Amino acid sequence: MVNEAKLHQFIGQMLGDLGGAATIAMARMGDALGLYRALHAKGAMTSSELAEDAGVNERYLREWLSHQAASNYLTYDPSSGKFTLPPEQAMVFAIEDSPVYLMGAFDLMAALVDAQPKVQAAFKDGGGVGWGDHGGCMFCAVARFFRPGYHNNLVPNWLPALDGVVDKLRRGATVADVGCGHGWSTVLMAKAFPNSKFVGYDFHPSSVEQAGAHAKEHGASANARFEVATAKDFPGRDFDLITCFDCLHDMGDPAGAAAHVRQALNADGTWMIVEPIAGDRLEDNLNPVGRLYYAGSTMVCVPTSLSQEVGAALGAQAGEAKLRDVIGRGGFRSVRRAAETPFNMILEARP
Repeated sequence: MVNEAKLHQFIGQMLGDLGGAATIAMARMGDALGLYRALHAKGAMTSSELAEDAGVNERYLREWLSHQAASNYLTYDPSSGKFTLPPEQAMVFAIEDSPVYLMGAFDLMAALVDAQPKVQAAFKDGGGVGWGDHGGCMFCAVARFFRPGYHNNLVPNWLPALDGVVDKLRRGATVADVGCGHGWSTVLMAKAFPNSKFVGYDFHPSSVEQAGAHAKEHGASANARFEVATAKDFPGRDFDLITCFDCLHDMGDPAGAAAHVRQALNADGTWMIVEPIAGDRLEDNLNPVGRLYYAGSTMVCVPTSLSQEVGAALGAQAGEAKLRDVIGRGGFRSVRRAAETPFNMILEARP
């Protein structure tokens, strides 16, 4: 017997979910056309004023603005006919260095939709989808999504939470950023600690190319460089610090990567592992953050791991216990959670 009250409640949830899904295209257009930035810079405007300022068609814009007001992304004043981007919403849509800037998340959701045909086929045969085989700009979206968290936490919070690492970096240390992607984490550290030398490794050549461009653009080329290499074969020894940002769970053989990291560190070195926040049980992760991460894991993380040797497929919600096991099998004796955010846990591993 269907419970009518529960059915209507669930339909209400579906309307919210579908509204959110429809917002992906709308928010990305607002970003691409500079509409959020214009409203943030200029304040309240009518559709005609914003159309002139942004150089877009007023009729299209009027419909977009109406959707944004219905979504509570903008506010609308009927008396003046003006739309406003509130300061709280500006932190999400317009201020790129904000700790809650989420335009990268909208890009990532679009990339997940693009990935559906390949991942759907993999569901049938159990195979993987290589990181470099994703369409669109999955790599750009991932980099843009994680950058605000790194920008606001890496230097001021995460590195200071590690035992003695900041002092080493100030004096001059050697650092490997393994799985560096587009290199935002590497660049941030290199700029903050000019006496240290940083090398970013990634197995995706296009990402390494972008990382080099970011280092040049942001003045970090003097002490940061990038090379194509996997987590199990990157060159170099006696590193003072090795970092892995949101990538260990994507690796086909994370335990093998951990063992190589252990060999590449010096006797007093530190391995910092930044991973998606998660509990150790499914029931611990049935929440809004877990919902997003399980979707990303289904479409990106698990297929990427299954496309590689071993194919451990830890998933983005592996949890600390599984990560500790992997790290321990790599030869590390000490592992502790040094810090956390609503999106990440930061683990410190020592030989």
